[in-house]
Amino acid sequence: MVTAESKVSLTGIKPTGEPHLGNYIGAIKPALELADGAESIYFIADYHALTSVRDPHLLARWTRSVAATWLAAGLDPERTTFYRQSDVPEIFELHWLLSCFAAKGLMNRAHAYKAARDRNREAGVEDLDKGVNMGLYNYPVLMSADILTMGTDLVPVGKDQLQHVEYAADIAGAFNALYGDSFKLKLPKAVVPKEDSGRTLPGTDGRKMSKSYGNTIPLFAPEAELRKLVRRIPTDSTPVEEPKDPAASHVFQILQHFASSEETAAVRARLEAGGMGWGDLKNTLFTTLDDHLRPMRERYDALMAPGSELDELLALGASKARRRARPVLQQARKAIGIG
Repeated sequence: MVTAESKVSLTGIKPTGEPHLGNYIGAIKPALELADGAESIYFIADYHALTSVRDPHLLARWTRSVAATWLAAGLDPERTTFYRQSDVPEIFELHWLLSCFAAKGLMNRAHAYKAARDRNREAGVEDLDKGVNMGLYNYPVLMSADILTMGTDLVPVGKDQLQHVEYAADIAGAFNALYGDSFKLKLPKAVVPKEDSGRTLPGTDGRKMSKSYGNTIPLFAPEAELRKLVRRIPTDSTPVEEPKDPAASHVFQILQHFASSEETAAVRARLEAGGMGWGDLKNTLFTTLDDHLRPMRERYDALMAPGSELDELLALGASKARRRARPVLQQARKAIGIG
């Protein structure tokens, strides 16, 4: 339950593709659970996506798709603040202000920038900055603006994103060192979840479900497509009558995230006893997934339809976000002498 003493939690979602089951279990569900114990803010990082997504139709579709996905998955726009990054201009003004306090040496050590240079080095490219745009280079500063504009206390991130929260705190610290007597930016802290391999789902080829592997099961796939994709998940040649190890089954690993504890226990017992074949298990998984996802799929399709309430909900979220952002920017402007 959120109280007056609750911390403010910020989650950013980058629109770079259609959502799949792995996104739902690994990111969406855990992030939505934060709304029960914090003042939760969620935003669609559409300007961040511009570093790699250059097709305007895809960017527009994926941005709406991400918004519809989170709403269909249970995000309550009345209990939370949910907006498009591009709808809050205060973020981008603070971005410039913060860039004047971000050391270039700090940016040189950013993981994404270093990874791009390493790829060029391994490929034998003479110019190590080839293909690096300033959006990628300045990405950590814009993320810092996302965080600091909202007066964020906590930022849930994976280990690969931990550096961005550290950078936000470093940049805010540099600002506070000069102007802290008149206004201090709040220093955020990262919340890194405990290692939980159970939140990583296998894909249709048995490897980790990932867009880069092309092995995903779309979260809102139509019933016929869903059935086809489930049937594609690899299994071994153990006969129907032989006992099977549920922990070694990719199909069971997915099932246990969507079935009830009682249903999961019953399937586990049948597999271990023998007599349940892989085909039967896949049928069980399909039925379970379809029952679980159908209401979400219907809500998603309704939100994606022309003239739906999606744009109105995003506009309301932007209004709430701007009410929160304006005082932060105004105080920062006043502190530096441009009030």
